[in-house]
Amino acid sequence: VGVATCMFYFFFFNDTATTEIYTLALHDALPISIQTERLFLRAPDLADASALRQLANNKSIHEMLARLPYPYTNEHALDFITKLARAKDEHTYAILTKNGDFIGVIGLHLKEEKAPELGYWLGQPYWGLGYAGEATKAVVEAAFDCGFAKISARAIAVNAASIRVLEKCGFIKTDQKLDDCGEHKGVSVAFFEQTRAK
Repeated sequence: VGVATCMFYFFFFNDTATTEIYTLALHDALPISIQTERLFLRAPDLADASALRQLANNKSIHEMLARLPYPYTNEHALDFITKLARAKDEHTYAILTKNGDFIGVIGLHLKEEKAPELGYWLGQPYWGLGYAGEATKAVVEAAFDCGFAKISARAIAVNAASIRVLEKCGFIKTDQKLDDCGEHKGVSVAFFEQTRAK
């Protein structure tokens, strides 16, 4: 699906400190960038700030995501790019078309002793073009190549489009329940997992 280069890390661990080292090693093993047929995924940078703010400042997107503020300001964009996108527990990619247009974000939220959680969003002008699935397949493939055994994901139960993307990319629904915290407290959320083939 995508072209990525990474180092493979393999550890046995049974305590919290070693688990953190393992998680950090996998974070560092993930590729800096990924090329697919139509997309280029790389670390968000300051050149993306204007397009990021314009696309993310959309109530329809905010309503489907637990971690995206609304209204979305230039300050939010700069804070995300400089502090959050590649933090030790995040590995986020800006999604660009072949002609360099910024169209959204995809990444992994890394959790100690739990499967990393995939998250993504696309700007509304780019919905329905297959970009979400293409980016998702590429990131999942790269993560498995770098040593992750399982990837998790979630979507609000009414977000049929996102659920279709996850299912087409090989994720299996494992649960559905009301979220108990954050922006989506009391909202029905579907949970998904995908396990690396042995």
